[in-house]
Amino acid sequence: MRSAYWLGGLVALVLAAGIAFVVAGGYDVAADVPHWTLTHSVLERVRTRSIARRSADIDVPPLDDAELITSGAGNYDAMCASCHLRPGVAATEMSRGLYPAPPSLIERPLADPAAAFWVIKHGLKMSGMPAWGKSMEDRYVWGLVAFLNELPGMPADRYRELVAASGGHQHGGLESGMDAETSDHGHEPDADDDHSKAPPHQH
Repeated sequence: MRSAYWLGGLVALVLAAGIAFVVAGGYDVAADVPHWTLTHSVLERVRTRSIARRSADIDVPPLDDAELITSGAGNYDAMCASCHLRPGVAATEMSRGLYPAPPSLIERPLADPAAAFWVIKHGLKMSGMPAWGKSMEDRYVWGLVAFLNELPGMPADRYRELVAASGGHQHGGLESGMDAETSDHGHEPDADDDHSKAPPHQH
């Protein structure tokens, strides 16, 4: 009986200490300060298991369809490249400033297409990853997945060729009513782009 009292008291003490820590603002939420190792480990496990559970029953269509891949190229360049990079670009202001750091998808093989579809559609809390399914039909999400399946190791000229052939930024009409966006949204200009003639970005 006495041990139960001790255990209850210890639990109450830990809870009180945790509440005091939160109320005092003890945890540093700055994006330029990494999580504690334990916090990072727990969040990684939660994220991995959550995505696996929710994507387990998703049926993956054929990802080698050329039209699907090409459509994904334009959306990737417009919506994803500023964080996840494009061939020939090692880092951007956005990719350097986000925490957790977004993965470089020009290097990282697509391990699980169903999981990738779920993440693109639903996003990830507290990571900077938007839920693109709010403005994008599923077929365009699959286009992104198909393009990501081809992207690792893709030469820069092949990337530009696919983007040029894609028709640009397309969501299937679900983007109507939002601020107008063009196919070079988030695009860091190449040397031969017209954008390179604009005044340089200054901080």
